[in-house]
Amino acid sequence: MATSPSEAPHRLDPAGGCPHADNARLLALGAVAPVELPGGIEGMAVLGHDALREFLQHPEVAKDVRHFKALHEGRIAPGWPLLTFATVRGMTTADGTDHRRLRSLVSRAFTPRRVDGLRPRVEELTDALLDDLAAAAEGVVDLRQRFALPLPMGVICELLGVDDEFRDPLHRLSNQVVATDIGPEAALAANRELVGVLGEIAASKAAHPGDDLTSALIAARDEGGDRLGQEELIGTLVLLIVAGHETTLNLITNAVRALCAHRDQLGLVRSGAASWADVVEETLRWDSPVSYFPFRYPVRDLDVDGTKIPAGTPVLAGYSAAGRDKAAHGPDADRFDVTRPARADAVRHLSLGHGAHYCLGAPLARLEATVALERLFARFPDLELAVPEKDLPRHASFVGNSVRELPVRLSASAPPGGTAG
Repeated sequence: MATSPSEAPHRLDPAGGCPHADNARLLALGAVAPVELPGGIEGMAVLGHDALREFLQHPEVAKDVRHFKALHEGRIAPGWPLLTFATVRGMTTADGTDHRRLRSLVSRAFTPRRVDGLRPRVEELTDALLDDLAAAAEGVVDLRQRFALPLPMGVICELLGVDDEFRDPLHRLSNQVVATDIGPEAALAANRELVGVLGEIAASKAAHPGDDLTSALIAARDEGGDRLGQEELIGTLVLLIVAGHETTLNLITNAVRALCAHRDQLGLVRSGAASWADVVEETLRWDSPVSYFPFRYPVRDLDVDGTKIPAGTPVLAGYSAAGRDKAAHGPDADRFDVTRPARADAVRHLSLGHGAHYCLGAPLARLEATVALERLFARFPDLELAVPEKDLPRHASFVGNSVRELPVRLSASAPPGGTAG
């Protein structure tokens, strides 16, 4: 018989912070935990690996906001910091036929074959950024701002046909949209501005279409008017811009932090005992770029690992907790180990999702991170953090999981154009 958890809800800190200590405490109590969202809204988080895997593919769990009980009862105020996650019109808030329709419009741009064709351009962009960093080799640079950000932002903007002038505003606004400590007025203003910028981009592409994904989406919108509505077009662009760079930005940042703190693991890669792809997968498991992702809603009262989740409850996917779940990954789940064997079921982690909503951009994120890390450490083999890990300011969100800055000393540098052997 399923039971509701008896412990008091865990209040998710809107200011973010490192999630791992709280995750461990909650996991010790069970795979599912009640949480308090901003504004005192009651929610649940699924934290255990196996429970989360089951939940992500459960046929009676929906993404459509019409199932969000508190919203339809009028308990969600305008400017609520998580409202965009729930209400944006796109594949992340669609189910069934609508989800398949929206996903199919962009999926061809992210197939493994198409992504592999992007490799030369990703390598070119990476080397150009490293050349710029080399000029500052004697000082301290913010690697997040100077390298981990412009690479994925550059790639996704090129895919979408977005001009350079829009890149800084889009990152700034994306950052505000995913922040959980933002006030109502600032949240509303950021969303209005983001929709306005994307509307401007869409209007320009409608007038002057090109060989890019935005033009293809507009063509789909204009085919009879029923394949992609205007709100869905803007919502899809929001998703592609935000997810297309924020996740990879955090992934690269977290991987560099992990390798600087675990030089023995970096040595294993350099010796050939592990690959850069192994570094990416272990970082995704050990320090997921997304901590708690909103929202899914049971369409009826649901039993998840012996805990009842009432219908209409907003549920967070606890990716950072699932990655360190000892029940799934063994007693050393807290250890960063690039030689860690895959689970018997081949699902090493859930950090890119699972089931119908598995991350469409996963192949691209893996490519960008692998190329970035390999070439970064080949060019700057002595790279090290310029401040203690504990002093790095954290991302102001319990959705994203990373630090706001990554000051490093590049130290000795190899000649330009160097690659890993």
